[in-house]
Amino acid sequence: MLPLNLPNVLTVLRIMLVPVLVVALLGNTPSGDVLAAVVFALASLTDFVDGYLARSRDSITTFGKLMDPLADKLLIVGALLSLVSLHRLEGWVAMVIIARELAVTMLRMNATQSGVVIEASMFGKVKTCVQIAAILAVIAVHGSPLWVSLLVYLMVAITVLSGLDYFRRATRPASSDATPAAASESRGATRT
Repeated sequence: MLPLNLPNVLTVLRIMLVPVLVVALLGNTPSGDVLAAVVFALASLTDFVDGYLARSRDSITTFGKLMDPLADKLLIVGALLSLVSLHRLEGWVAMVIIARELAVTMLRMNATQSGVVIEASMFGKVKTCVQIAAILAVIAVHGSPLWVSLLVYLMVAITVLSGLDYFRRATRPASSDATPAAASESRGATRT
């Protein structure tokens, strides 16, 4: 049964907002881009709020540790694929970001099965913020102004570099970033 607390409710809300975002972007609705921008911004805000509430209220759950990163990835992937299908984002950009997300998720799952948790790094948190900013800019701004294009390239660069950082930290023998799973159960850092 789903542990009912505010952080978990916000995570479920974020998952439920993904189809709304996709329909707002791809549907022929009046002011669809405005609705999509608002939905994406609201869903992204729930990502920051649920993590803060879970840590500050010590209400970290197994459900939250599993579903929070999944909700993040569904939101980002849904937005990227929709923007590619609208020809507002290059396909290679989405491919690089989605490949990185899958690779890091598989790396962390494999490490967890070995009893090691690769904790979220500040680089991973910066990557998430830049992804949100870039995707929101592509949704909200029509055309390709130089600043939006630069933000998209920055998003790709930081996404790749943060992925390489996870793999570098995972291969270090006695990494201070990788801790035994039992010791990190209470921390619940999930941002990748």
